[in-house]
Amino acid sequence: MKYYIIAGEASGDLHGSNLMKSLKQKDPSAEFRFWGGDLMEKQGGTLVKHYRDLAFMGFLEVALNLKTILNNIKFCKTDIKNNRPDVLILVDYPGFNLRIAKFAKELGIKVVYYISPQLWAWKEGRVEIIKKYVDEMMVILPFEEDFYKKHQVKSHFVGHPLLDAISTLQDIDVEVFKKENSLNEKEIIALLPGSRKQEVEKMLEIMLSVRPYFKDYQFVIAGAPSLEKDFYQKYVDENVHFVSNRTYDLLRCSKAALVTSGTATLETALLNVPEVVCYRGSKISYAIAKRLVKHIKYISLVNLIMDKEVVKELIQSELNTKNLVEQLKSIVEGAKRNVMLEEYAVLRTKLGGKGASDNAADIILKNK
Repeated sequence: MKYYIIAGEASGDLHGSNLMKSLKQKDPSAEFRFWGGDLMEKQGGTLVKHYRDLAFMGFLEVALNLKTILNNIKFCKTDIKNNRPDVLILVDYPGFNLRIAKFAKELGIKVVYYISPQLWAWKEGRVEIIKKYVDEMMVILPFEEDFYKKHQVKSHFVGHPLLDAISTLQDIDVEVFKKENSLNEKEIIALLPGSRKQEVEKMLEIMLSVRPYFKDYQFVIAGAPSLEKDFYQKYVDENVHFVSNRTYDLLRCSKAALVTSGTATLETALLNVPEVVCYRGSKISYAIAKRLVKHIKYISLVNLIMDKEVVKELIQSELNTKNLVEQLKSIVEGAKRNVMLEEYAVLRTKLGGKGASDNAADIILKNK
């Protein structure tokens, strides 16, 4: 079969690559054409556009880059029409992918959505688009199946693909990792500031403000694969280090982490690292989002899945040095650390076992 896959972010590249791996095992003659990143490219096929050219964060940035976004949509439609895949697989990225779903369905192409957009948080009306133009909806959070059932949309809970990614990790030696990355002997606090330049600059400034209060630790920045190493050099000194393309290894060697809201908050929890979740957007984007998002108590996937505050979320004005220091101390030295680790064990149980990629591949292939 010919597969056309669209993933517009780093997390989509990871999950898309694992899905491609499962599809190749079940369909050895599979041909791939995709929008994604380096991980998907390693699985073979044709990379049409890299996600680094697609990721625009916040309402303001989207508005400023609207012409580029519309041109990308037009180009994608033409490319799909010219290549006529057997199935279109959409990975999250709803603002773009839902437009493509409608176009592909009208061409008679089977449309599969892997990793649901967070319609339960906002833009619930988009469920009608999915009902009309998506043949198979595969969800990775347990409560999403009930959400779609409420809207008379059949969906499949396949498990969370991060469990697949994490299950393949080899054991790691902390001392070897430190030596390989020129780190000192101090324990590590990991900094995960995001994957977009604008976001990273904003988040690193506040994250690094806690340094004077944690002199017994070294801080290590997890570099995003979409950003050049040189970009991070202005933040590096004798006690602030940088590691590129080894985020999982870094986390497994860390005492705690400061993490920008997103998929990384769940990755950090599944790797058993106590964390503080950080978020600060532009005032305009945050004000718009706050008006649009309804009935959602949390921003981190960890808390949403658990339906209670397991990890502390510091948002907008609450994200300041005083609060960061207080919360980081509580998970490095305090009793809150053990409580959080116990909650992480419950979280893993709720997400089910590994096998999301294989389950998704089976659904895609069942009516080929």
